[in-house]
Order: sequence, then structure tokens, then C-alpha cells
Amino acid sequence: MSFTVQAMAASGSAEGGGFEAPSPADFYQPLIGSGQWAFTRPMLLMIISIIFIAGFLIATTRKAAVVPGKGQWLTEQVYNFVRNSVAQDTIGSKEFIKYVPLLFSLFMLILVNNLFGIIPPFQYPTFSRVGFPIGLALLVYVIYHAIGIKRKGVAGYFKGLIPSGLPKGIYVLIIPLELITYFITRPVTLALRLFGNMFAGHMLLLLFILGGQYMVLEGGPGLKVAGIGSWLLAFVMTVFEALIEFLQAYIFTLLAATYIADSLSNEH
Repeated sequence: MSFTVQAMAASGSAEGGGFEAPSPADFYQPLIGSGQWAFTRPMLLMIISIIFIAGFLIATTRKAAVVPGKGQWLTEQVYNFVRNSVAQDTIGSKEFIKYVPLLFSLFMLILVNNLFGIIPPFQYPTFSRVGFPIGLALLVYVIYHAIGIKRKGVAGYFKGLIPSGLPKGIYVLIIPLELITYFITRPVTLALRLFGNMFAGHMLLLLFILGGQYMVLEGGPGLKVAGIGSWLLAFVMTVFEALIEFLQAYIFTLLAATYIADSLSNEH
């Protein structure tokens, strides 16, 4: 949750003007500039995450040893999880290895930016801004279509969208459904699933924390107790949100691997 919003709420209470609820625009104030060229907080967080991930991976692998240290061990565990539990299990043992760097990068990028939502002083999940998951989903969209076309050719790829063995009379129903699924539904759901979970979780934590703040600062003794209870629930929800953030990184990466595997397969 944004420190800016919390500061605004506290300021309104301290001045005796009562609790002033923030408007939706308060969550998205640009850091530099305005309009479509503004530099925003999630843009800054994305840059920080890339620098952090690159620095962490370089620091933990440049002096790799047979007996790993704590940093190398952590990097290897995450890499092996993506390699074995996502890439190999989904794509298959013959061709999965060439796609591990992509899937590992997706998982790390999404996970770190998701965890920013509960880590001070960031406290903002980058992918709660819909433009970021859309961009990532479009990247996966281009990659899995390019893989399929390179493997099968344009005609073969589109022909493979139709399940074999169906009577030709049903093609008039199947072809539009398959085209919608492959070219519209997949990228839209891939982006919106990540966005929706991150946005909803962020708003929920904000509700518990600001609601508790309002009750403690403005309410009577009973409301003050309820406000403390709201903060305790916010702590519980923070732990739950950490699990959701990991799962969303895993699901996005797993679906990307599934779409790549589908593009590589000879059958629908």
C-alpha cells in the first residue's frame, strides 16, 4: 500500500478535518512529468527489480562452487524448480532446455515485482498496473506463435489448431472458437489473471490498514479496538498475499510453458 496515501490520510486527521478518503487518482500519481510520458512509481519498481535480479544472480553465480553457499543454493533451488517442475514437466525432456532461460526470467521478474507489494518501502505490486501484465502477456503471445510457425510453417500451424478426427461439418463452429482461444482468450486471460490478483490483493491490504487507521484515530474506544483488530487482519492477509504472489508467478510461467509446448506439439 502506498505511503503517499497513508500520509494523506494521517495528515487529514492531524489537522482536525477528519479522515479524508483518497480518490483512485491518488494511487497513480506520477513521480516525474505528466500525461502519457510520465515516469511512474511502478516504472521505477520495474527498473529496481531488474537491477536487483541481475545483481543477485551475478553475485551468487560468478564464483559457483561444488558446495554452494547460501546465495548460490537459493539461486539453484529457484532455477531447478523452474527447470524441472515447469519446463521439463510441461514441455518435455527433448526440447525443454532451450526455453528454461525464458521461463526462469519470467518467474523471477514476476515474483520479485509481486513481492514488492508487501516489502517496505516499496509496498506496491508492479503488476497491479494492467499495462505491465499486458506487455508480458504479449511477449509470451509473440514467442509461442513464432515457435509454432517456425516449427510447422504458417499453413501447418493454422491447420494444427483444429483437432484431428472431427467431421468437416463442425468446422464452421470449431474454427472460430479455436482462433478466438489462441489469438484472443489466451493473452487476455494470461494478463488479466495476474493483474486482477495483484490489484485485488493490494486494495484489500490497503482497506484493512487505512480502515484500521481511521478507527484508531477517529473512533471511540470500541472502534479503536476494532482498528487494532483490522491491523492484525492486515498482517494475516499480508502472509496470505505472499503465497498468492508466489502462486501467480508460478501460474503465469506454467501457462507460458504450456503454450510453448502446445506450439511444439505435432497434434492439437
